[in-house]
Amino acid sequence: MSEELSEQELHNLAMNIVGKDLEDQGYEFLGVNSKLKKDPQFVALKDKTVHFVIVRAMAYPKDANAYDPVFMQTIKQHADKFEAKTYYAGVGLGDAQDYGKPVKKGTDYSVVYNGLQEVL
Repeated sequence: MSEELSEQELHNLAMNIVGKDLEDQGYEFLGVNSKLKKDPQFVALKDKTVHFVIVRAMAYPKDANAYDPVFMQTIKQHADKFEAKTYYAGVGLGDAQDYGKPVKKGTDYSVVYNGLQEVL
């Protein structure tokens, strides 16, 4: 039986999904941090504006689109010092056959990713 992905492995998977999306949208990466609990995960440049992107991997039943508003305001205050925009990118990950089950190594998975949410 396959073992479940670790918290770091789920985070890395979410980082890859968001990173590809940013790349496809024309963002230029200035910094990438894939360590858990080190924020922001991406510092990117687009249209001469710096963007801080917080990435979170979520498992069912947590809502991938919901974030901690107090924490995100702390990140936004930090970003404001650099005249940067702040975004949250939540990625829901679950087993491909049953989203309520965890992702296991070597198996297909489902993704719920609705893009970047600007933190205002």
